[in-house]
Amino acid sequence: MDLNLDLLISLLSSSLRIAIPIAFAALGAIFCERVGIINIGLEGMMLVGAFAGVWGSGATGSPYFGLLCAMLAGGLFGLIHAVLTIQFKTDHIISGLGINLLALGLTTVLLELVWGNRGRSDPVNGLGNVSIPGLKDIPVIGPIFGNTSILFYVLIIGIVTAWLILYKTVFGLRVRVIGDNPQVADSLGVNVYKLQYIGVITCGILAGIGGAYLSIGDINMFSRDMVAGRGYIALAALIFGGWNPFGVYGASLLFGFAQALQIRLQGFQVPVQFVEMLPYVVTIVVLILFRKRARGPLAAGKHFKRGET
Repeated sequence: MDLNLDLLISLLSSSLRIAIPIAFAALGAIFCERVGIINIGLEGMMLVGAFAGVWGSGATGSPYFGLLCAMLAGGLFGLIHAVLTIQFKTDHIISGLGINLLALGLTTVLLELVWGNRGRSDPVNGLGNVSIPGLKDIPVIGPIFGNTSILFYVLIIGIVTAWLILYKTVFGLRVRVIGDNPQVADSLGVNVYKLQYIGVITCGILAGIGGAYLSIGDINMFSRDMVAGRGYIALAALIFGGWNPFGVYGASLLFGFAQALQIRLQGFQVPVQFVEMLPYVVTIVVLILFRKRARGPLAAGKHFKRGET
């Protein structure tokens, strides 16, 4: 292979890996906003998922138990957000910010309690990569898809499943109606509160998996604030992807490519500050360009009260 093709393959392979945690969080955010709950607490849910994944793997030696712990931790923080926004009618943005601050403080304290270090954990067993026989030997495709995390395949299954649920089932129809007009859904006998809880907790679980990828799916350890803004990028992917699972994954790949390019540019004579800004600049530009075209659930961010019209 020539140098340009090798570089392109490397960029695409890196983009796939980098997009995994962003796509998991953005996929979860679809279910959250489709039931009318805005969730900027994705950052915190990913962070507790990353920590719980490392803790579970370190405590038992099993990264799959760590993944389960990450899902439970993310789901728990999703439940907290749901109780605050659904039960107590807390402003969705304030609740999400509180989730992020709580996750940052809690994981920092637990780092010191468990490992005696406020910066990072000890190395643990990770999920590793999966090689599909035959696929890795195919030119071009093999180097990109032939040896990647098992969570990549879980993500692909999750995207297809989410699309089928949202657009091909009665449950998905009810979810989408709640996102646009929960009063109509309530008048038809749909338990709006129940579906809102399901949507927000599902979001937390998926964000937790995204966080687990960063820790036990990639570097096999936890470091303080390792999510580093990916939760906010996932929100941008949600908007750019039109609240659709396939669109959201495409947007996640775009942001993954921007970050992969940023890593590659560090070897050139470009000021490092400008290089590190690239993924966030892309995020801002996308939001500016698509803010008028984006049409999310009409009732997102509004409190639902049963019986109101």
